Amino acid sequence: MSSASAGTQSSRTTGNDFSRDTTLEVLSNQRRRFVVHMLKQNGSGRVTVSELTDTVASWENGKPVDALSHKERKRVRNALRQFHLPKMDECGFIEYDAQRGTVRLTDAASNANFYVDSLTGASIPWGVYYLGLSALSVVCLVGLWAGVYPLSVVPPTMYGVFLSTTLTVSSVAHFYDNYYRMRLGARDRPPEVGE
Repeated sequence: MSSASAGTQSSRTTGNDFSRDTTLEVLSNQRRRFVVHMLKQNGSGRVTVSELTDTVASWENGKPVDALSHKERKRVRNALRQFHLPKMDECGFIEYDAQRGTVRLTDAASNANFYVDSLTGASIPWGVYYLGLSALSVVCLVGLWAGVYPLSVVPPTMYGVFLSTTLTVSSVAHFYDNYYRMRLGARDRPPEVGE
């Protein structure tokens, strides 16, 4: 057993969290994110490379599995077998048995939550949303302080209630978006795959 394999085995058995660099390296590739997503949906069971290939190729090409061509499947299967699965195994994310053609998440990866901030469709990034909410708050407060009509008509308490309510609703929506939409394995399809 090589020293790299021993280090990987050690981190698997102790259940250490992944380093930030390792996580970013593994999740920097869409195909590897799709693998994590599919395996998280599967739970702790093993899947075959063929099943994994079909699902990943389907997501990548935006078509059902039965509509995939041999070439589309082969391209994904070869990349998974030759590069992505061995790399993910080396980093401790999966257990890849090349001889049997099976893959499963390690316990550490199963227990970890991975969030992908993906801007799909007409989504507004949360940072931009909060910046706009802050700008609106400042405009309202300055208008209230300067006595600008119609802002001066509304009592200051109502501004406080409005801003507190808006911030609370926004925070709940942000939490929901992160946990149920952007977490790998939380939905049927990865965040990057359109509905």
